[in-house]
Amino acid sequence: MSNKGQATLQIGKNGLTPGFFEILENTFKERENVKVHFLKSAGHDKNKVKEMTDQIIERLGKKYTYRILGFTIFLKKWRKARQ
Repeated sequence: MSNKGQATLQIGKNGLTPGFFEILENTFKERENVKVHFLKSAGHDKNKVKEMTDQIIERLGKKYTYRILGFTIFLKKWRKARQ
């Protein structure tokens, strides 16, 4: 029985590394929702959070949507690509 709940990942001073994307993609194999929290060392700048979110969504594809709340991104995987 797989756990379809929410996982939490963190982005620190190294930002969006290939390792982060590998972990994120593997997490979505088991989960539908992932919460990504930006640590202070990643830079608490709303514009930077939006830019990184756009990079994440671009890499993941059209099956994913997001919501930004403060310095946290809530990512959701859908069964079909969103329009």
